[in-house]
Amino acid sequence: MRASRLVTLVLLLQARGPWTADELAERLEVSVRTVHRDVEALRASGVPIRGERGPAGGYRLPGGYRTRLTGLTPDEAEALFLAAPADALGLGGFLADAQLKLLAALPPQLRDRADRAAQLFHVDHRSWFGPDEQPPALGAIAGALWHGRRLRLVHRGRERVVDPLGLVLKGPSWYLIGATERGERTFRVGRVERAVELEQEARRPPQFDLVAHWDAWSRAFEDGLPYIAARVRVAPHKLGELRRVVDSRRRDLLPRHADGDEWLELEVWFERIEHAEGGLLGLGAHVEVLAPPELRTRIEAHVATLARRYGVEHPSSS
Repeated sequence: MRASRLVTLVLLLQARGPWTADELAERLEVSVRTVHRDVEALRASGVPIRGERGPAGGYRLPGGYRTRLTGLTPDEAEALFLAAPADALGLGGFLADAQLKLLAALPPQLRDRADRAAQLFHVDHRSWFGPDEQPPALGAIAGALWHGRRLRLVHRGRERVVDPLGLVLKGPSWYLIGATERGERTFRVGRVERAVELEQEARRPPQFDLVAHWDAWSRAFEDGLPYIAARVRVAPHKLGELRRVVDSRRRDLLPRHADGDEWLELEVWFERIEHAEGGLLGLGAHVEVLAPPELRTRIEAHVATLARRYGVEHPSSS
């Protein structure tokens, strides 16, 4: 455990500097006293860590110092060679070059593990049967974000200037978090019709945390979606299918199993009444809608239309 922490400490200092003891302690989840002990241990083993006092001080490594990545675990080496969405951002060539350099730095046993992981695993972010969303504006947005420049976007027919703060890949779709004159907004990149990188430097809030912002925004988005409640009777053996069609935010409120043959009366939730109609019709005669009246009327109308189409209402034709 300590060996892994020491390697992480060296890599943090190698990636940037300086780091204060408090920052390292928070990042490594240890005490400040442990950080001081780890630094002394690394110095004793030949790692030239420098300590500087003052407001801009902290621990740093001298420029040009590099350590070979012999501290990687086999699992970490494998993970570094799994597919990443670098091609979509125009970074595929850079990723390949970086992986090649990393392979050269790894010891033989880890090199074999990493190479095998790349042959055995592939991550495909596309959804089945849907279009492969590679928005034409993604490259320009990623470039402006990387260069720290402002963007002029045309989003759903409206032009606006945005300070790009981060890109998020959610399933097959990309989202841009940007600061506008009305505050931070989230844009689906596939709906951006045009993006132009501007010369002005983007303004980035000093405390902005992309992961924390996305987690909070996505939770608020899910919680803010509308839903309707429906009262239904369902055959016990169809409970699993019912769970698959209801609103995922409240799915855990449904029982997972049912004993016996008695039909269950439950309250279930859907985002919209159209979703409820389609999902419940898929269960056929194994579910009955009790409420609300509007949903029951829609189901009845659909069933009546099917009956007329197949001639069920004419006894003489059967």
